[in-house]
Amino acid sequence: MAELAVVSNVGEDETLRLESLADAIPERRRGRRKRRARARAKTISIRRLSKSELNRGRVLYPETDYWKPMSRVECADMERPCPFVSCKYHLYVDVHPVRGSIKLNFPDVEVWEMTETCALDVADRGGITLEEVGEIMNLTRERVRQVETAGLAKLEALRDIERLKDYVL
Repeated sequence: MAELAVVSNVGEDETLRLESLADAIPERRRGRRKRRARARAKTISIRRLSKSELNRGRVLYPETDYWKPMSRVECADMERPCPFVSCKYHLYVDVHPVRGSIKLNFPDVEVWEMTETCALDVADRGGITLEEVGEIMNLTRERVRQVETAGLAKLEALRDIERLKDYVL
């Protein structure tokens, strides 16, 4: 409110009128944009890593055989936030099944600081809005809508394939 600084010697009722005028101006006309609250997801492509970086990763973090839950029944009553980041339902990291690229969904937040860590916990709660899904998965509402539409289209295609099997067989 730069106008208030300029007219600071104006009476109190005049100042209140200027504040209400500033509130009446739409947000887009004041030149301010709504910023994302979180940092964007960061993707690490395996193809871009050199062999020495890959070998260093293997040495620093060797594959160890440890117990982790294999079904929802085993992990339903475990501690939260979920410590098993390698689980495919964990919301912190996504690994592309074909390319092997690693996507850090929340690069600015540590795993133990996340409010939701398991997609299965979210699914157990029931339906949520696009905004809530976007907040949980660090996506915009529009991107969540696009993913939802693509998923529904794939389900419809599966249903059509099931109908065709009756005629083919």
